[in-house]
Amino acid sequence: MIIIHTDGAAKGNPGPGGYGAVLQYKQHRKELSEGFRMTTNNRMELLAVIKALQEIKVKGIPVTIYSDSKYVVDAVEKGWLWSWQKKGFKDKKNPDLWREYIPLHMKYKPKLIWVKGHAGHPENERCDQLAVAAAEKPNLPPDFGYENPEDGPLF
Repeated sequence: MIIIHTDGAAKGNPGPGGYGAVLQYKQHRKELSEGFRMTTNNRMELLAVIKALQEIKVKGIPVTIYSDSKYVVDAVEKGWLWSWQKKGFKDKKNPDLWREYIPLHMKYKPKLIWVKGHAGHPENERCDQLAVAAAEKPNLPPDFGYENPEDGPLF
């Protein structure tokens, strides 16, 4: 099984933000992080899941994702995402990221499990460290989906 832990952070919410992810499979381990100059915590929580799933190179291995984001976990596990999709994400935040997530979900069919944040879970704490450090880097790039939601990413 591929085990993924994720976390997102935003200072000010909105403000500078980042995500962190730790992927584990057998003896393999990979850490991911990236920061943006202006974003929200929920965007970073969801982007962490997306970026982690994009790193998987093979299909057919069960994937479990641990996140302290009720927003992300409940949207997927309670099925809210599918009704949002049917309604074209009308009045929902982060449609660009949800649209990016859906094909990854269909490909890997991950199980999302909520974990309490800042409760001493080592991998969740590591993801938090990665996310906060990424948000504190200088000269952060824009999160185009947040800053220009009509345009989406320019590249």
